[in-house]
Amino acid sequence: MAFIRKKQQEQQLQLYSKERFSLLLLNLEEYYFEQHRANHILHKGSHHERKIRGSLKICSKSAIFEPDAISQPIIKIPLRDCIKIGKHGENGANRHFTKAKSGSISLIFSQVYFIKEHNIVAPYKIERGKMEYVFELDVPGKVEDVVETLLQLHRASCLDKLGDQTAMITAILQSRLARTSFDKNRFQNISEKLHMECKAEMVTPLVTNPGHVCITDTNLYFQPLNGYPKPVVQITLQDVRRIYKRRHGLLPLGLEVFCTEDDLCSDIYLKFYEPQDRDDLYFYIATYLEHHVAEHTAESYMLQWQRGHLSNYQYLLHLNNLADRSCNDLSQYPVFPWIIHDYSSSELDLSNPGTFRDLSKPVGALNKERLERLLTRYQEMPEPKFMYGSHYSSPGYVLFYLVRIAPEYMLCLQNGRFDNADRMFNSIAETWKNCLDGATDFKELIPEFYGDDVSFLVNSLKLDLGKRQGGQMVDDVELPPWASSPEDFLQKSKDALESNYVSEHLHEWIDLIFGYKQKGSGAVGAHNVFHPLTYEGGVDLNSIQDPDEKVAMLTQILEFGQTPKQLFVTPHPRRITPKFKSLSQTSSYNASMADSPGEESFEDLTEESKTLAWNNITKLQLHEHYKIHKEAVTGITVSRNGSSVFTTSQDSTLKMFSKESKMLQRSISFSNMALSSCLLLPGDATVITSSWDNNVYFYSIAFGRRQDTLMGHDDAVSKICWHDNRLYSASWDSTVKVWSGVPAEMPGTKRHHFDLLAELEHDVSVDTISLNPASTLLVSGTKEGTVNIWDLTTATLMHQIPCHSGIVCDTAFSPDSRHVLSTGADGCLNVIDVQTGMLISSMTSDEPQRCFVWDGNSVLSGSQSGELLVWDLLGAKISERIQGHTGAVTCIWMNEQCSSIITGGEDRQIIFWKLQY
Repeated sequence: MAFIRKKQQEQQLQLYSKERFSLLLLNLEEYYFEQHRANHILHKGSHHERKIRGSLKICSKSAIFEPDAISQPIIKIPLRDCIKIGKHGENGANRHFTKAKSGSISLIFSQVYFIKEHNIVAPYKIERGKMEYVFELDVPGKVEDVVETLLQLHRASCLDKLGDQTAMITAILQSRLARTSFDKNRFQNISEKLHMECKAEMVTPLVTNPGHVCITDTNLYFQPLNGYPKPVVQITLQDVRRIYKRRHGLLPLGLEVFCTEDDLCSDIYLKFYEPQDRDDLYFYIATYLEHHVAEHTAESYMLQWQRGHLSNYQYLLHLNNLADRSCNDLSQYPVFPWIIHDYSSSELDLSNPGTFRDLSKPVGALNKERLERLLTRYQEMPEPKFMYGSHYSSPGYVLFYLVRIAPEYMLCLQNGRFDNADRMFNSIAETWKNCLDGATDFKELIPEFYGDDVSFLVNSLKLDLGKRQGGQMVDDVELPPWASSPEDFLQKSKDALESNYVSEHLHEWIDLIFGYKQKGSGAVGAHNVFHPLTYEGGVDLNSIQDPDEKVAMLTQILEFGQTPKQLFVTPHPRRITPKFKSLSQTSSYNASMADSPGEESFEDLTEESKTLAWNNITKLQLHEHYKIHKEAVTGITVSRNGSSVFTTSQDSTLKMFSKESKMLQRSISFSNMALSSCLLLPGDATVITSSWDNNVYFYSIAFGRRQDTLMGHDDAVSKICWHDNRLYSASWDSTVKVWSGVPAEMPGTKRHHFDLLAELEHDVSVDTISLNPASTLLVSGTKEGTVNIWDLTTATLMHQIPCHSGIVCDTAFSPDSRHVLSTGADGCLNVIDVQTGMLISSMTSDEPQRCFVWDGNSVLSGSQSGELLVWDLLGAKISERIQGHTGAVTCIWMNEQCSSIITGGEDRQIIFWKLQY
């Protein structure tokens, strides 16, 4: 079970025989204040008088006596059922014995609970009728204080309104906290420096425990007011890996601290009384942490998931975490989807789409007939409307699944009772059928269904969970025919979650639970509308003046369940899976993914070369450098055999450099204006250059002269691309133009003929463009920081993403065309999902990154300072800094095999780099 960690389980096992009391014996929203060693006196004053040794616990709504002998039941006396509380022997009877009996407390009441007799977890036994119990404290001098406390709490319990009760108990609690402070003797080291101390509560499922939080330069401490379960909880700041601000009870008061990278369960969850205290503590910890990556956003996890570096299970865990779902808060427990639809076959066929649930629909919309009935009611309903009268995740549903391993939680939630035997979690198939057909059952699953611990499916504690109508006892969960054991069931469920079908469709379920179909018109269209109170911001508790109404509202919301925090407001991208490539696709986006026929062995070798190169990219070494220009280098292109390097520069020249002889072979000038980029046409006979004089020039290598001039723009041409006899030119005149270029029959003998095929209009100057490998898509970057993705088959704008705060320096598609990377003068590297236009990752450096090459996972960028930076996008970090130019790196070229790299810079140099394998 996720919220009982192994360490806690071990501690519980060690303490099991010594202490049966737990905070789960308290009512919801009840506090445990103090305990006193005492004897329970039976048959006081008679010949049969006997004493039962134990501890008397004073709680905000009850008095609990825990006998030392486990054969004796724990006694719980609700204070609201007390008729009289006082010293035993006061007010008349046996007055002459009063002094001798002054160490005893008398409780006269009408109802008592007996719990865990013989240490067996079972429904509470209730005894009704007027009774008196006497408890003799070991320290007689404490009797008056204890009686006074019990009387005060009794008055609170007997108030008519729940809001008044809560207010009075809160006042008593705050008074106790104000009279105490953190015991500095509990510091691990006398030299520790105190940073902050405040009041807070430690949160565990269904209960909270008040005390004092203290943070020093090395440790985080929590000291419970009652000293339970231990005098102090200590976490070394050096061990902390993640911290999250949490919404608790609909208010921004929670903070959860993790000492692991991937564990679902945290090391401590704290609820503060003031948001400022929470924020201050968060700041102290975040400032300390070297390993803490505060901006581990949903988008950064998305990129890792899309590229296969996170499993579906891991990704869902991270999304739950970011959406305020915590295993310490049952009203916001992590939610996972039903995946499998087939619970009747003898074999589970994961290659058959019919095996799976439709992930594009919420559970309530899976049954068409039921949905029609719900929609009829919805249409007739006054505002605020909702389709479903219950939620897909609530404390009751979580414990429905986990009752076999968490029976005490179920008893706590349901006032000492288990649910009716026929309503228990008896069978996987029955539960799924009820979720499909039941009038009010729309629940999803929990992470345990895709984990490794089978204990929630097995009645290993031999609990008496009741007898069903057919006469059979509730025992282990009945598994589907295709599962040979609980272990087999979980393994096949995990296989299903990680299957191709789910990988291709999981984004649809994410849209419903965490994304744009969670609220608003998207939710209405997807039949995904729940009660308004379940949504974040659905009610402002602070605006409710009536304390009784506020408590009732909060209780209702917490018991009903809460919708996760919305993480995405645009459609979630799908996962990149190998299967996509074999699917029949119609859109230009997906057409770009098609494999080229033939050349398989060559492609395999190329892929091997690329992988090897990128795996060793951090070992890049400067090989040779040549100063061949008088101004900054602006473009580099290389002949197919690698022997000739062509460069353009702001000095207005096109240079041809021989890599073999290491000599400058040609220098050509077309005008006195800067050249901005260059490329070689297929066949290596013609070089095209773009110029700030608004023109594009064609230079014949064989004839050594300008072959043609395209005068196609009203301002400087900033970048050109070529594919399949089409020229793409970007300009400061706010356009990108697509030209049909018919090559000359004989190089140098006949001019090109150009037709304007399309004009892609922008609001401002376009500084850079790039094509995807299939040339069906184009990305452009503007001087105002906007990245635009265009569908070239229709010449339409797909997405416009304002993601930089200055000029976009460079853009490029990933090799699979799924993502676009952009760099800007603001120092940001942004990754955009092509399908949805969502900005899914953003990393920053302290200087502009002027140019780059990338393989979809790693980036080699040229910086303003002249360094080459290697970025690990999935790890969200800079892996290596490599010294290179003495001024900004302005352009970078990499061959198809990724084995050869050349850079140009403001220092007028070109540098040849060597990869070390």
